[in-house]
Amino acid sequence: MKAHNPCNIVFEDAHLVVIDKPAGLLTIATEHEKTLTAYHALSMHVKKAHRANKIFIVHRLDRDTSGLLVFAKSAQVQRLLQDQWDTMVSERSYVAVVEGQLQKPEDTIVSYLHENKAFVVYSNQDPKGGKKAITHYKVLRSLGPYSMLEVHLETGRKNQIRVHLQSIGHPIVNDKKYGARTNPFGRLGLHAQALSFTHPITRETLHFKARTPKKFQLLFCKGHQKS
Repeated sequence: MKAHNPCNIVFEDAHLVVIDKPAGLLTIATEHEKTLTAYHALSMHVKKAHRANKIFIVHRLDRDTSGLLVFAKSAQVQRLLQDQWDTMVSERSYVAVVEGQLQKPEDTIVSYLHENKAFVVYSNQDPKGGKKAITHYKVLRSLGPYSMLEVHLETGRKNQIRVHLQSIGHPIVNDKKYGARTNPFGRLGLHAQALSFTHPITRETLHFKARTPKKFQLLFCKGHQKS
């Protein structure tokens, strides 16, 4: 795409668009930011073909999370994807860089997530008023004070990965909201790396993978770590 559009399109057809969203870019507008968003950039993109074309939100990534994000080109496709998201998605995995070294090389975290009046999500084992969340992780690399994890979501709750990793004492780097104390590379250490789902119209199985950010990799090379 051209320089004025900050989104890297990895797939596009008549029905949907998949992008590799950079860290720092909002998915949709907020009260304070209306135009510097993935939604606005893609709206401008599809209108180049015809000014009546529109784009529709399917799911979201936090501003500071990078990686794969899906948009629909019609309300029908949006509805099909959202209504059947849990059954249509066969893989949804992330790479997370966290503080500390984990005792278990792989594990599953199961809890109920609740949101308080300050919009902070927290985890406990009380199902009342909470949403069940299941996160699987595997340690990929560890060096010094940091570990890189592969994380698979079985459920897709708000801030699920960030809250679950905080709950086991290993918050994602630069995630001050959820307990992080370090900021080794100037961004949140979370990247939506792989996504597989059934195309709602063609029924084809689509698989996408977004390269792990170079900053994540460099952190685990000796001599590149910052104190």
